[in-house]
Amino acid sequence: MDGPGVDAVAAVFREERGLLLAALTRRFGDLDLAEEVTAEAIEAALVHWPVDGVPPRPGAWLMTTARRKAVDRLRRDQAYAARLAILQVEADRAGPVPAADADGGLPDERLQLFFTCAHPALAAEDHTALTLRCLAGLTTPEVARAFLVPTATMAKRIVRAKKKIREARIPFRVPGPDELPARLPGVLQVVYSIFTEGYAASSGPRLQRLDLAEEAIRLARILRALLPDEREVAGLLALMLLVHARRDARVTPQDHLVLLQDQDRGKWDRPMIEEGRVLVLAALTGGPAGRYGVQAAIAALHDEAADVPTTDWPQVVALYDVLMTLAPSPVVALNRAVAVAMRDGPAAGLALLDDLADEPRLRSYHPYPMARADLLGRLGRWPEAAAAYREALESAGTEPERAHLRRRLDAIEHGG
Repeated sequence: MDGPGVDAVAAVFREERGLLLAALTRRFGDLDLAEEVTAEAIEAALVHWPVDGVPPRPGAWLMTTARRKAVDRLRRDQAYAARLAILQVEADRAGPVPAADADGGLPDERLQLFFTCAHPALAAEDHTALTLRCLAGLTTPEVARAFLVPTATMAKRIVRAKKKIREARIPFRVPGPDELPARLPGVLQVVYSIFTEGYAASSGPRLQRLDLAEEAIRLARILRALLPDEREVAGLLALMLLVHARRDARVTPQDHLVLLQDQDRGKWDRPMIEEGRVLVLAALTGGPAGRYGVQAAIAALHDEAADVPTTDWPQVVALYDVLMTLAPSPVVALNRAVAVAMRDGPAAGLALLDDLADEPRLRSYHPYPMARADLLGRLGRWPEAAAAYREALESAGTEPERAHLRRRLDAIEHGG
C-alpha cells in the first residue's frame, strides 16, 4: 500500500520503535509480548492512517494501540497474565534504581532495556544480538552480517536469549551501581554495533543509515551523562563522533561511495572532530587504555591529517598493535594489515592479509577481498586483483559498494 500514511508509519517506526518496545517491555515485563503488540500496532496504523489521516501524535497513537492489544491478550490468556504478574511482583520487590540524566530526569527507557539485555545470565554474543534485533530494529540477516555468522545461527541466538530472560526472570530496570561495571561492556558493544550499521549499512540501496548512527551517538551521550567517570564511555562517544564527522564526504549526491583517500576533507564536520579529540584525551587519561579509546585515537589521527599520505601511519600501526592485545579479532587484523601497507608498502600488507586467508569469519566479509584487490592492483598484479574484486562483489551488501566494486573491476579489465 502506497501513500502518505504508509510513509508516516515508516518514519514513526524508525523513530519510535525502540522507545515503544522498551516502554512496553518495562510495563508488561515480557519482550516477546512487547514485540508482538508493537508489530500489531504498526499493522493497525497501516490500515487506519491512509484512510483516517496521520494522528497529531503518531507515537502516542501507536503506544495506546499496542497497550490495548497487550491488555486484550492478557485477558484472553490467564496463565500468561499470571506469569507476568509474578515477574512484576519480583521487579517491584527489587525496587527502582534511580539514575538521573544531565537534566535530572530519568534516562531513556531504551537504555534500561539495553542494561537488561546485558544481564550476566546471558552470553555476550546473545545479548548483543538480541538488542540489535529488538531495539535497533535490525533484521536477523543484518545482525548476522554484523557478527559474520549465518542467519540461521543468529536466529537461534536471539531465540535463546529471549528464553533465558524469561526463565531467569530478569527484571527490566537500570542496574544498581554495583552491577554496572559487569554490564557496561555489553551495552557499549550494542551501541557501537548500532553505529556501525548506520555508518556502513550491511544491505540496502544506501551506504549509510544516518538515523541509526545519530541514534547511537545520542544514546552514548546519555551514557556519558550517567557515567561521566567511565573512560570507555568517553572513548566510544569519541570514536563515533570522529568517524561520523566524515559522513558528508563519504558519498556523492548520487550516493556513490568515496574512499578515504578521495574524500574532500573540507566537508568533514570540524566541531564534531574537535569534540571527539577532547573526549579521546579523557578516554586515554587516568589508567590503561580501553578498546574504544584506542580506536578513537586511531580515528583522530586520520581526522587530523591533511591527507592520506601524510597520516602518521607508524602511530596508527602502533595503536593497532595495542588494539590487537585488547580486543583481537580478524577485522582488527585486517585493518592493521592495511595500515602496515601504508607504512611499509603494499607487499608487506598483502603478506599479512594472506595470513588471514583461512579465517572463516572473513569469508563473507567483503572488505577483506576488497583490501586484497587494492594491494594487488598497487603491485600491478591485475588478474589477481580482478579476481579479488569479483569475490568482493559476491558479498558486498549495499548498492553503492557494489557499484564501486564494479567500477574498479571495469577499470582493471579495460586497462589496469
